[in-house]
Amino acid sequence: MPAPGLTAAPASTLRVAATDDAARWDAFVRGGEGATLCHRAAWRAVMADVLGHETLLWAAEDEEGEWRGVLPLVRVRSRLTGHHLVSMPFLNDGGPLGDEKARALLATHALEEAKRSGAKVLELRLRADLPFPAATAPPRKVGSYLALPGTAEELWEKGFRAKLRSQIKRPQKEGMEFRCGHGELDAFYAVFARNMRDLGTPVLPRPWFAAIARHFGGETVFAAVYRGAEPVAGACCLLSGGEMEITWASSLREHNAAAPNMLLYWGLMREAIARGQRVFSFGRCTPGGPTHRFKQQWGGTEAVLPWITWSPGGDAGTPSADGAAYRLAVSAWRRLPMAVANRLGPALSRHFP
Repeated sequence: MPAPGLTAAPASTLRVAATDDAARWDAFVRGGEGATLCHRAAWRAVMADVLGHETLLWAAEDEEGEWRGVLPLVRVRSRLTGHHLVSMPFLNDGGPLGDEKARALLATHALEEAKRSGAKVLELRLRADLPFPAATAPPRKVGSYLALPGTAEELWEKGFRAKLRSQIKRPQKEGMEFRCGHGELDAFYAVFARNMRDLGTPVLPRPWFAAIARHFGGETVFAAVYRGAEPVAGACCLLSGGEMEITWASSLREHNAAAPNMLLYWGLMREAIARGQRVFSFGRCTPGGPTHRFKQQWGGTEAVLPWITWSPGGDAGTPSADGAAYRLAVSAWRRLPMAVANRLGPALSRHFP
């Protein structure tokens, strides 16, 4: 569909141009159907300043110079994992935005850039389908979404089964407390870093989250669940277009019996409703896994994320801890002392988009 206020034109009249005009970019994104916070220009600074990655900002424009679509694309170069072009790495969205012809042209331009620059993988992370015959791998992630009513009381009484309400009450009976606000960044990160070590995955650096909070301000939410003075679960969420997405979340395994994650998610749903959000997004996950089953118990709907993946040999994707090539490393990483994992992880995480 054409972006608001713009008219369709033959694809042959469009061209792709690089831009540094962040104000014009964000104005286009804010009016674009399907846009999320992942499309915003400020990610260029976050990617460069924290991780050292180059971000290409491309606009598809017509003969009058009007923008018909945009694509942010990050170049992740690594001696460890290779050269990847991703929109957007470490996030769940960011692919081509705009009308159908502009999106197709931008995707094709990204493929040409991947071939020209010798990239090992091109990955465009999307929610809306985009035909792309050159794709070499099927979509492998699903997204889960819960429509939010006008009040938390309505969600509690009419949206949840009795068993789910009982599970949410369990951590409250254990004396756990939900807190929310940018002041919870450190509590979130303490839990997140510990959980990433336990999963065998290098943790993103704390400055990554600090930069997100600094650049996006009130469009981000940090939250934690405490048991006494100790944070035992935490999350970082992104807000856009009436939706709260829980993009990063973790809890400490030794507290699983008290289900702090249930209180974390319920607290965030209440926060989303209080902020006028209409949808709660559980983020992405692998179908059939324990994370997927956790999300399914909340009800709502889910959809296959139609991400586009291309690689020269047709057999590569972005690095994943689930991949056979990383199993030994994952096993070794889980045994590292926290101090070592926290010192090495932030430096390594930039290599795993």
